[in-house]
Amino acid sequence: MPLLTERRRSVGFFDHEDRSWACFLVTSSARGRWTGHFSFRPGDSECSADEVRTADIFMEASEAEIHQKARGLGSPLLRNLLASALHTVRRGEEDRRGLRRRFRDHLVQNASELGDWDHEVGGHDGIDRLRSLYASYRLDQVAHFICLVDADDFQEAVDRILDGEAIDFRTSDRIQFAMMVVEHIERALPLPPFEVWAEDFLDRPEAYRLYAHTLHREGRLP
Repeated sequence: MPLLTERRRSVGFFDHEDRSWACFLVTSSARGRWTGHFSFRPGDSECSADEVRTADIFMEASEAEIHQKARGLGSPLLRNLLASALHTVRRGEEDRRGLRRRFRDHLVQNASELGDWDHEVGGHDGIDRLRSLYASYRLDQVAHFICLVDADDFQEAVDRILDGEAIDFRTSDRIQFAMMVVEHIERALPLPPFEVWAEDFLDRPEAYRLYAHTLHREGRLP
């Protein structure tokens, strides 16, 4: 496979959203063709991670042809390209945060349906209620963990767990895919076995009830 050659040329600076941005024309060559895109970096940043870029908008036989076409673009169009690139990045960030939020909401709902934390455990069905509360507790721990993970890292983890399969929470497959992710995370968490958890719960049930109440009904982390 031929090596990819990438070159950057400074186009200049301009203001957008009360911030100064440096604009670069980035060209690269592969298999005898040249492609080009614009990359934008905040003027007060030297970190490439802060850059946003357009898609490849040039595809020519030579780098000179890309330079010629790029010179014909004015500042208003470059500002529009920056605005579009920022919108794409922000929409992706919202999607990643939304994925994490939907997982959390789904787990909290399931956990609240599994266990009724407000009633005392006892009687002939005591062991069954304990097992239901334990299942609810385990889902709560997964939900809590997901809330602590950075949205980008969670998106990457979901992609790895599902091997690239996308979750659409509007389809019937969402439950299958969601449970694959949940079960993977649950196996990785250092959760106590049922017997150990049950003993601790019976020693201090109010602590567990307060935790569940805060997570399920107040919608915040305990």
